[in-house]
Amino acid sequence: EVQLVESGGGLVQPGGSLRLSCEASGFSFTTSWMHWVRQAPGKGLEWVSRISPYGRSVGYKDSVKGRFTISRDNAKNTVYLQMNSLKSEDTALYYCTTDPSNVLSSGTQVTVSS
Repeated sequence: EVQLVESGGGLVQPGGSLRLSCEASGFSFTTSWMHWVRQAPGKGLEWVSRISPYGRSVGYKDSVKGRFTISRDNAKNTVYLQMNSLKSEDTALYYCTTDPSNVLSSGTQVTVSS
């Protein structure tokens, strides 16, 4: 059974930082592309970032380039999203997934507010 457990969200002021983690199990993590997606209140799923199986290739949504960094630790079956210079528009429920059009987990809430 595929399991993805996100953590690390919270309430942060604009300009602050958070580091999200996602621990995976039940599938071949080391051969899987991993994605972070988010869903803001009242909006649909929005792709944020992706990373290749060995981390050699990464990609970002334009609005987070230069602020967010995706990484992974295959020994721990974990993918991370370091988020710096957070803005109010980053407020959303963040999910990790192998399929950016579908989420199977509960996500972690990120709220950016003063």
